[in-house]
Amino acid sequence: MARLVGVDLAPNKRIVVALTYIFGIGDALSREILAKAKIDQNQRVKDLGDAELLAIRDVIKDYRLEGDLRKDVQLHIKRLIDISAYRGTRHRKGLPVRGQRTRTNARTLRGKRKTVGLGRKKEEEKKE
Repeated sequence: MARLVGVDLAPNKRIVVALTYIFGIGDALSREILAKAKIDQNQRVKDLGDAELLAIRDVIKDYRLEGDLRKDVQLHIKRLIDISAYRGTRHRKGLPVRGQRTRTNARTLRGKRKTVGLGRKKEEEKKE
């Protein structure tokens, strides 16, 4: 099993897809990394050799990924909260940060949906 930046890559996935399992690597960056490492995008992870994995590692070391990136993101959010920016207050309250509507669809604060209607009829039938 291939392991890059502390993440196990799924052996049956194509390498271009498997790289996206690493935090901070999306589809476009995955393709860019493979182009720099001169590796075919359609190759499966289980078919990669040690030399190819080392080539990918060498290219990846230039990017901020996984733990370092997660720490940076948390520090940016903490900074917004500390300076009382609008985005920081939205993070603190657990509301959508990027301008989405909250009257409907915002499940971050209101929690899981509760269906209304069917339960009342059964309760009324039991009372009678």
